[in-house]
Amino acid sequence: MANHGKKYAEAAKLIDRDATYETMEAIDLVKKAATAKFDETVEAAVRLGVDPRKQDQNVRGVVVLPHGTGKTVRVLVFAKGDKAKEAEAAGADYVGDSDLINKIQQGWFEFDVCVATPDMMSEVGKLGRILGGKGLMPNPKAGTVTFDVSKAVQEIKAGKIEYRLDKAGQIHAPIGKVSFSAEQLNDNLKALIDALNRAKPAASKGVYLKNISISSTMGPGARLNAANYR
Repeated sequence: MANHGKKYAEAAKLIDRDATYETMEAIDLVKKAATAKFDETVEAAVRLGVDPRKQDQNVRGVVVLPHGTGKTVRVLVFAKGDKAKEAEAAGADYVGDSDLINKIQQGWFEFDVCVATPDMMSEVGKLGRILGGKGLMPNPKAGTVTFDVSKAVQEIKAGKIEYRLDKAGQIHAPIGKVSFSAEQLNDNLKALIDALNRAKPAASKGVYLKNISISSTMGPGARLNAANYR
């Protein structure tokens, strides 16, 4: 605790680390414990009853949060011709093909999400190592390799997030900002948990939603009563 400094120590007193809270109470505590000078992101951490080493128990997908993430997402689209025009009309921040590929190869990363039309993937594949290392590679499972670029851009701008299981068997995902109302954070959390329940692998046995906690960027975490979501 000493490593975190005085503000964190004071905030941590608000939350009992050994307790489990009802969702609205946990959200209220996390909002109160957020003391940074910026609008902190509220993140959910969900421990799942799966084995992350087994391919048939991998959990990955996307969900559109009803109230968005509170973050302005910069979308880059690799497309040509009419599809490039469609992406621009949908509100993509950057649209191009080989020009953007060259730019990225030279170290440019002023974007948050990449979308590509399937016919561009042989070219985009050259960026596999660069984009893959940053988790930015377009992926059909995430809906970011598609000819329906308009829908992809609009959903991302509206608050579509990707979730994926980490090596520790956890999912970490943003559910909004501290400035959101408790109801908005609750709606977004529920949308995420509903998506995780739908993505439950058939090979998962026993309790699937083991632990759920929420925290702000700089604040302590509060554990939720996971039984409410099973």
